[in-house]
Amino acid sequence: MPFIPHTEKDTREMLAAIGADSIEDLFDEIPKELRIDHLHEVPEAHTEMEVARHMRKRAAMDGAPLCFIGAGAYEHHIPTAVWDIATRGEYYSAYTPYQAEASQGTLQTIYEYQTMITSLTGLDVSNASLYDGASALAEAALMSVRANRRVKSRLVLLAPGVNPVYEQVAKAIAGSQGLTFERLPMDPATGNVAFEELADNQHPVAVVIQQPSFPGTLEDVDRLTNWAHAQDAAVIGIVNPISLALLKPPGQWGEQGAGIAIGEGQPLGVPLSSGGPYFGFMTCKQKHVRQMPGRIAGRTTDLDGNPGFTLTLQAREQHIRRSKATSNICTNQGLMVTAATIYMSLLGFDGLAQVARHSHANTTSLVDGLCDLNGIQRLYDAPYFHEVALKLDRPVAPVLQALAGKDILGGYDLSTLAGTDALLVCATETKSAADIDAAISAFAEVMA
Repeated sequence: MPFIPHTEKDTREMLAAIGADSIEDLFDEIPKELRIDHLHEVPEAHTEMEVARHMRKRAAMDGAPLCFIGAGAYEHHIPTAVWDIATRGEYYSAYTPYQAEASQGTLQTIYEYQTMITSLTGLDVSNASLYDGASALAEAALMSVRANRRVKSRLVLLAPGVNPVYEQVAKAIAGSQGLTFERLPMDPATGNVAFEELADNQHPVAVVIQQPSFPGTLEDVDRLTNWAHAQDAAVIGIVNPISLALLKPPGQWGEQGAGIAIGEGQPLGVPLSSGGPYFGFMTCKQKHVRQMPGRIAGRTTDLDGNPGFTLTLQAREQHIRRSKATSNICTNQGLMVTAATIYMSLLGFDGLAQVARHSHANTTSLVDGLCDLNGIQRLYDAPYFHEVALKLDRPVAPVLQALAGKDILGGYDLSTLAGTDALLVCATETKSAADIDAAISAFAEVMA
């Protein structure tokens, strides 16, 4: 806490009110032999000015490199107003809205967030968010088993482009509950599903499609969704929320649309904070709403006809019926959702579309420039949004290390996943033409 407002007089008055002579008296239940009078291994405290100077010095050690890494977490411009508003006390410290009458502001924020997310995904209902995109996949897989009772296999098929980290988390969470995860065959030319190799006898309970894929390609989501529904499988879409300003929403994939859509909400106003906290979003069709984990805020009217907000369908949660709950997901990343709601409100749909178009244009400029260099070419021949996998003629790790020495974070090493020397690069709207030229020049020096 940066500021403690209690004066010595305040402290004396509070102690007098509870009948204690000193703060030490508040801990008199601790036996004396267990108390220590000094933390001998802990150095003396610093002043606020000294601590601030130390932290600024440490922060400066990170430098300000140009970042061309994506792979699930993206550097977008965040208007100053987003976190100036989100860190106000009424938002920053708001917690679980158990008492609707005392939590109208929090509930309305969640309701507005849900409305925006369902608009982006083209589905009917959103929850109040989950921990992150990876755990959202695990929850969606479990949800599909409950919702698709016609299929008993508990087999979940993953398109080739599903984020491998999401797969690992889903196996860790849902694998212990009897679900198995397998990959669909991949076309080595495009990195997408090899439709000619699909088998019609696996009877999956769900098929997971990521659009854009982890290596950046755009899948034929209509064809794959129709194939999955022909197998009586539920369809789970993993989507980048920024891309939905341009791409077809999962609710419109194929003839019937995906039944569940999830993803990582970090691109919506949450900074690259050394890995988090982020938040996962989840939407679904109305018919699946009772199988959805997490919380849902609803809009209603009171006895006088005034609009109001409340949590609804709470029987799905652990604090109502612990052993029979749909999920034990309860607390979500509420502050991140607040920031995302403010971000989407400020930009609007047209603003999101501008961000998406600018990101795609920058990525095209970067990739075209890099592929003009000797030793770099596209790994997959497929359309993309704002990430592209590149094939290098040498190991990737030393290249990235050399680029880091030039203050450039050159991308994500895909070699293990791709089975060859491959690099995933990303350029968002934050990159200027000069930034892209600097990156291409640095690559040219390193590759030479």
